[in-house]
Amino acid sequence: MAEAADFPGTGPSPAHRWFRRAATVLVGGPLLAGLLHLPADSAAYAAVPVPGTAAAGAKTAGQGAPGSSAQGVRNTSGTVVRTGLKAEATGSRTVDVSLDSLTPGAPRKGDTVTVSGTVTNEGREPVTKAQVGLRLGAPLGGRSAIDAAAQRERFQPGSDGTEVGGKYVQKFARLAPGVPQRFSVSVPVSALDLGIDGVYQLGVALTGQTAAQPYPQVLGIERTFLPWQDGAAETKTKTKTTYLWPLISTTHLTARTRSDEQQTPVFKNEDLAKEIQPGGRLAQLVTLGSRLDVTWVIDPDLLVSVDAMSEKYDVEGPDGTTVPGRYQSVAKQWLNELQKTVKGKKVVALPFADPDLASLAHSGKAVSGSLGHLKEATEVGLKAVTSILHVKATADFAWPAEGAVDPSIVDVATSAGARRVIARSDSLRETNSLPYTPSAARPIGGGTTAVVADARLSTAFQGDMTRSENATLAVQEFLAQSLMVTLQDNRQRHLVVAPQRTPTASQAQAMATALRTLDDERWSQPQDLSAAAKAKPDPAATTQVPSAAAYPASLRKQEMPRSAFEKLRITKDRLDRFKMILSEPDRVITPFGRAMDREMSTSWRGRPGEARGFREGVQQYLSGLMHQVGLIKKSNAKLSGRSATIPVTVQNNLVQGVDHLVLRLTSTNPTRLKIGDGLYEEQPVKITGGGHTQSVKFTTTANANGRVPVYAQLYTEDNQPYGEAVRFEVNVTEITPTVILVIAGGVLLLVLAGFRMYTQRKRAARLQAETGPDGGSDGDDGTASGAAPGSGSGGGDSEQPSDPAPDTAPESTEASQTGERVDR
Repeated sequence: MAEAADFPGTGPSPAHRWFRRAATVLVGGPLLAGLLHLPADSAAYAAVPVPGTAAAGAKTAGQGAPGSSAQGVRNTSGTVVRTGLKAEATGSRTVDVSLDSLTPGAPRKGDTVTVSGTVTNEGREPVTKAQVGLRLGAPLGGRSAIDAAAQRERFQPGSDGTEVGGKYVQKFARLAPGVPQRFSVSVPVSALDLGIDGVYQLGVALTGQTAAQPYPQVLGIERTFLPWQDGAAETKTKTKTTYLWPLISTTHLTARTRSDEQQTPVFKNEDLAKEIQPGGRLAQLVTLGSRLDVTWVIDPDLLVSVDAMSEKYDVEGPDGTTVPGRYQSVAKQWLNELQKTVKGKKVVALPFADPDLASLAHSGKAVSGSLGHLKEATEVGLKAVTSILHVKATADFAWPAEGAVDPSIVDVATSAGARRVIARSDSLRETNSLPYTPSAARPIGGGTTAVVADARLSTAFQGDMTRSENATLAVQEFLAQSLMVTLQDNRQRHLVVAPQRTPTASQAQAMATALRTLDDERWSQPQDLSAAAKAKPDPAATTQVPSAAAYPASLRKQEMPRSAFEKLRITKDRLDRFKMILSEPDRVITPFGRAMDREMSTSWRGRPGEARGFREGVQQYLSGLMHQVGLIKKSNAKLSGRSATIPVTVQNNLVQGVDHLVLRLTSTNPTRLKIGDGLYEEQPVKITGGGHTQSVKFTTTANANGRVPVYAQLYTEDNQPYGEAVRFEVNVTEITPTVILVIAGGVLLLVLAGFRMYTQRKRAARLQAETGPDGGSDGDDGTASGAAPGSGSGGGDSEQPSDPAPDTAPESTEASQTGERVDR
């Protein structure tokens, strides 16, 4: 049990310290052992690595620094996890030994192994008569033994071996508390007395004494691994290793473009420029990869973004405005270097923007149209990589996040044409208890091959590699695991290493250091990814894809929700309506199509807020463009007379023209107000761009007074509404009651006049029938009783003066002429 901490500034007597230690052992030991179920010698909670993952021997940033209160190890994904509060530094943890470099990482005969770093006394008493030396353990028995050795913290006399040669040490007269001191120890390989080929545990230990314990003892130790091969391996047993070298970034381009003829792209910020400029992350990946035999895995979105940056581009400002970009030369230089680097190399093109296959499988597949985006992204991505880099790339590989697969992910991954899925061995686990690591290629049915990357090697360089100690330990562990695979079985295997998608510059440097050690004269031979996928599968290796229930919950939490795919579908529907009316639809299809691909990017994992903001930004920008074509608000209209023409104005503020639109004007009361021949009328709309308008005129007919609501609405050719409808009222006011009465009176007079003429004709006909055909009568006076005034009868006698005058004015018996005015 660790000794209880003294109060600062006090100097307890030896007797006092003895009583305190005894009390701690008697009281604290059983209590902690019962509560934590840990050995009494443990000073912290233990984090046990899962077999098949990267060992957790690298220290966290800040571990070992004076006054640090917590420790950490790498978990199954290589990230740092806290393992509990650190007790007072005592025993073999009194001094922190930090290993900064070990060269050469895999020595040959005649080499000299040099180990350097720092030692820091973390106790409260000075350490005297100290020296740093190397301790060589026995060869380790397998990959799990490497994992276990990387986890041990305290000195174990049996396992940690003996010190190598008394003269190969560096001595320190005194180590004051909290003061780091440098060391460097060099030992010839011959002095190490290495035997058979294998992986040896190498301990860097500080031996010294304190006033409380005045005898030589190991007060600090750091373990690493020394892979040893006496000469070159036989070609037929060398492990063929495929290392993926990813060039992937986050989303940088927005959906916005300037409304100029060139459609100047708009970037969210200048972060991409920082990555590709000399010393940046992507710049170092290209420089380091140019000296390695690796398979390049490239996100086409990165290439398209840098290519756009090499010309005129803008950057969003804090207030929504844009400012000109300034890194065209940097972009051109990076592209030129990459083109030269990948010439003649194997290049894998991911689908555009590296879509999240797991999110599509678990959430997006249920939303119509989502899988169509993946197929298009695959085709566009391959074309972009081929045209920009001038290489023959392949799009035959799908790479789910962290190599985690289940049946639905495999189905989605192959739906766009890929027939090879890059998985990882901590997902597609071995079930046959093989005593060796099988080759990567596994047929999983349906003509699909799972290329299973080794989890230990793939996660070896995750975590903080900015500290030289972490990088050194990771490199040595990678080399040790690689050699152990070769030593497992006397036959050749094909290994694939799929590191993290976006390695930092320090992680890439550590990866490159390890790969440079695996030259073709040692136990490993480089191989491209296509060759690894075509290699003969191991019949004993598992080919069973894990069920959906086995998919890691931690990865599922990072996936896009279904609501994200619903918004994507809405954006797609709006874009389809918008492009139908444009004279140059490609100006919006291309930028918005790629923006929708970016909405599905794997890079949004762990950044849900930023992903949501990007999706909303795409929708808002598309809506803004669509609103550039619309109806101008119209005020209420008054109808003069029974008919009139009503104009409705359509405006186009886009750069390009619009066509294939119709404008429909609809009356809500056709009985009172007809549009055209009835309820509504439609007319085509075609407007050139640049703020032009078109006035569309409709003929209306009023049948009665009153207000009639009228709606104007644009429609696409497939009868889908476009934009918002405009409502206004038509007020019919010219048909007044007086006018109506006059019209009604006139009609009535015409009817009466017609009736009178009818009766007069009938009376005339009757009189004619009574007088006979000769016009006379049988009267004694010889005068026709019904003769007209002034007419002769018989002998032509004229009208007599004594005849009474008619009581009404003479009227014509003929029908009145059309339009004749009738007086009453």
